[in-house]
Amino acid sequence: MQTINASDFKARCLAILDRVHATGEHVVILKRGHPVAELSPASRVETEYPQMELKGTVTVTGDIVGPAVPEEDWDSLRR
Repeated sequence: MQTINASDFKARCLAILDRVHATGEHVVILKRGHPVAELSPASRVETEYPQMELKGTVTVTGDIVGPAVPEEDWDSLRR
C-alpha cells in the first residue's frame, strides 16, 4: 500500500487514479503526516444488486427451511 501527501496527490491526481485502476493497488493519502483517506479501485462486479457480490460465498450445510428447534420443545404447542 502506497502513501502520498495530499499536496502531491492534488498535483498528480489523474495519473494516480489511472495507476490504481490499472494495478488495483491502494493508496493512502496523508495530510500533515496523518492518514485522512484511502483510495482503492472500484468494485469490478457490475450487477443490478450489490448483494450479488456475495454469490458463491455461502455453503448450505443443513435444512434452511425447517425450524431450528424441534416442535416438541415449542412452548406455544403445549396446553
